[in-house]
Amino acid sequence: MKIDLTVNGQSVSGEVEPRTLLVDFLREQLRLTGTHVGCDTSQCGACVVLIDGKSVKSCTLLAAMAADSEVTTIEGLAEGAELHPMQQAFMDNHGLQCGFCTPGMVMSGLDIVNRHGNDLDADTVRRELNGNICRCTGYQNIVKSIRDGARAMGGES
Repeated sequence: MKIDLTVNGQSVSGEVEPRTLLVDFLREQLRLTGTHVGCDTSQCGACVVLIDGKSVKSCTLLAAMAADSEVTTIEGLAEGAELHPMQQAFMDNHGLQCGFCTPGMVMSGLDIVNRHGNDLDADTVRRELNGNICRCTGYQNIVKSIRDGARAMGGES
């Protein structure tokens, strides 16, 4: 089956089997490998992307279900060499170690800001990150990064 969607601001089309997961379409057909597959069970959050501005675990969504939607992946955030404020905050605050969970954490952070605004307390961020697993950190710098990124974003999302 053919699907059409917008990925990172560009119109794309592709042939997929009905059972193709969005994460597989992004990684294998579009070569957008920043979206990671960590568990295949929707528990780790490494595969989070934004669909029409809302976070979705792309390992649990069929690619066909994203047809006619706007998908944003980690690759779609930076403007050339200039990182998105949320990406920059992760870099500035040491919010990553091995980096495997980082794309999902950044995308989830954007969703948190979209839903809760730019003035986030640590408890809100920790609660909202339920379903995103980092096996390297104690989350302190991830929470700090999301709060800092939210403030840096000001009114944008």
